[in-house]
Amino acid sequence: MDRRAFMRCVGCTAAVAASQNTFLPRFLGGIQNAMAFDYADQLSSVEARYYKKREGGGVECGICPRHCYVTDLERGYCGVRENRGDIYYTLVYGLACSLNVDPIEKKPLYHFLPRTTALSMATAGCNVNCKFCQNWEISQVRPEQLNNLELPPRALVDICRQRNVPTIAYTYSEPVIFYEYMYDTAELGHKHDIRSVMITGGYIEEKPLADLLPHLDAVKVDLKAIREQYYKDVVDGELQPVLDRLVQIKESGVWLEIVYLVVPTLNDTDAEFRELAQWIKTNLGADTPVHFSRFFPQYLLKNLPPTPENTLQNAHDICQAEGLEFVYLGNLRGHQAESTYCPKCSKMLIGRRGYTIFEYNLDGNLCKFCGREIPGLF
Repeated sequence: MDRRAFMRCVGCTAAVAASQNTFLPRFLGGIQNAMAFDYADQLSSVEARYYKKREGGGVECGICPRHCYVTDLERGYCGVRENRGDIYYTLVYGLACSLNVDPIEKKPLYHFLPRTTALSMATAGCNVNCKFCQNWEISQVRPEQLNNLELPPRALVDICRQRNVPTIAYTYSEPVIFYEYMYDTAELGHKHDIRSVMITGGYIEEKPLADLLPHLDAVKVDLKAIREQYYKDVVDGELQPVLDRLVQIKESGVWLEIVYLVVPTLNDTDAEFRELAQWIKTNLGADTPVHFSRFFPQYLLKNLPPTPENTLQNAHDICQAEGLEFVYLGNLRGHQAESTYCPKCSKMLIGRRGYTIFEYNLDGNLCKFCGREIPGLF
């Protein structure tokens, strides 16, 4: 039994135990108190997109760079897409395992509708296996191992309209693996003035992303590292496809922000921070917001300590010295680098403490002090 299969078994045990309490699906919070939900008694059987039948049997998935070859009655790496008689199905369409209303700053998106909320949702499954994953209980298990809510696209949009939530965030696990569900929800949401943001690792093929981007309003990409070996050893993925998709998103005009989780001893050298800053400045532009986030030990990396504050400060200072204009530090509540400053006059534009905004000095997209235009959707 490989590690991924083992974690699924562990997740199954945890799910059975947890199903006796009120914490699954996760994060329901106040939504559950205001609305009634139906739990799904079976998985979905909606035909997946972006696959082709292979000569001699089996299908090849084309949603992400893995291009899983899947024989009859088997599933791809993500565990949520299944071949049945050489028709490929998504098993999680309309089935959310996590749901909550979050501040948009929690995604984190700092240049996108600050002071507003997003309906955050996820399904089971993921197309990588990050050793530091904070949501491994849902990302590394199969959908039948969780309690799932029946929430088709219309239901998600209706929740936003009823609760005056302007945005849906596809987050917590990896939205690429519930692509069809996300696509249809985002498309429907735009018809009702509900925006959509994708919180992703960016491990997706060019064509599916190109088709999706017109229905998205922002994308936050977790760029795990700037070295290929890290992706191989820690993520079980590849770096280059993620870099290619970052450029694609930027060129599309959809708002883009980047998060880099700083893991002690693995991706935290000054040389890597400098290389990262130079790549972003050259390929995405100096005005692309970058968030360095503090690591805390969890999942398969419990042997490492939390990221030292001075390491994060080094990352911040190096990137600013390389010319990046909006560099933030996350998981350091109260640090001045949580806030947004004008690159021209250095005045505070948006003061943040955690997810709370205590100062706001923008007039539309303009700095109130010097008139400098600040990129984003404000």
